[in-house]
Amino acid sequence: MKRFDERDTIFARMNYPADSEEYADYYRKNPDKKAIDDMLRSLPNIGEKGTVTFDPINSPIAEAGFKFLADIRNFAEGSVKSTKIEIDPQEMTSKIKKLGKYFGAKLVGITEMQDYHYYSNRGRHLENYGDQIEIRHKYGIVFAVEMDKEMINRAPQVEELLAVTKGYVDGAIIGMWLSYYLRELGYDARNHMDGNYLLIAPLVAQDAGLGEIGRSGILITKEFGPRVRLGVVTTNMPLVADMKEEFGIKDFCTLCGKCADSCPSKAISSDDIKTIDGELRWRIIPEKCHMLWRRIGTDCGVCLSSCPFSQNVSLELINSMQDSNEVKHKILKEHESKHGNRAYINEPLDIIK
Repeated sequence: MKRFDERDTIFARMNYPADSEEYADYYRKNPDKKAIDDMLRSLPNIGEKGTVTFDPINSPIAEAGFKFLADIRNFAEGSVKSTKIEIDPQEMTSKIKKLGKYFGAKLVGITEMQDYHYYSNRGRHLENYGDQIEIRHKYGIVFAVEMDKEMINRAPQVEELLAVTKGYVDGAIIGMWLSYYLRELGYDARNHMDGNYLLIAPLVAQDAGLGEIGRSGILITKEFGPRVRLGVVTTNMPLVADMKEEFGIKDFCTLCGKCADSCPSKAISSDDIKTIDGELRWRIIPEKCHMLWRRIGTDCGVCLSSCPFSQNVSLELINSMQDSNEVKHKILKEHESKHGNRAYINEPLDIIK
């Protein structure tokens, strides 16, 4: 699998001012993206006045969270204590998983970092635009924080955006604490968090056994479906890697398709799975997705609420579905009987009223 350039992500592209050298460089190399990107930048941003869900009291709650993340992102790396504490890899792996869960993560896994986990070049921020990404850590500690189901099931309203923002904030804090701790023990460590990832977190999480990437391009976990946010700490501390686990998500998504059916922007493919860049997956159209975000004023989240696994499918069924279409159909039937095509709560939460 080839490495992906962060400059090509929709989030990076939206950060290039029209009068900047980075803007000129990017669209000289990618002229096919200029027209759509200029149009997207002309729309109100998420949470801003002019979007459908804008509220002068409630919309700034999420913006406050993202400003906090922007303020702390430069603490992702730091100095390492000169005295290294000798550790047992097996015992330390167990300790880190326990600490991660104590700090607030619901799932924690370890994997050996691969070349394809990382972006090839940076692009999210002008100060390091185009910098090649150096791979210096052998292990990745990846953790998932749960997003509140009642909030996600109100997608695409403001509650969904608050749940997502809280997920990123929680993940950033867990990663900071873990990375600071490992550096105190004498081992280099980096926190990969919102606005400062050097890697593609779902790929790391998939290889660490936390879940599988489904039709929507999002990691689907057994416990919470796609209703999680991910953080990663990479380190040179010797650890014990977990095994990748496939439990039948690609086959299930082939039968299901509810995220594609429910997607208001039609950014999620309803076609059969294909080999793209050497990997079997579905193609997502990020420009369509982002256009909807800017018009609605939240990051939508309808695909999250429409996934049956977001609504707490029993682990017994999940663990028996890989080789059984009967079980897959049973999961779909139970979801449809309870929620129809997707779970939706129209009544606003008390904190939003």
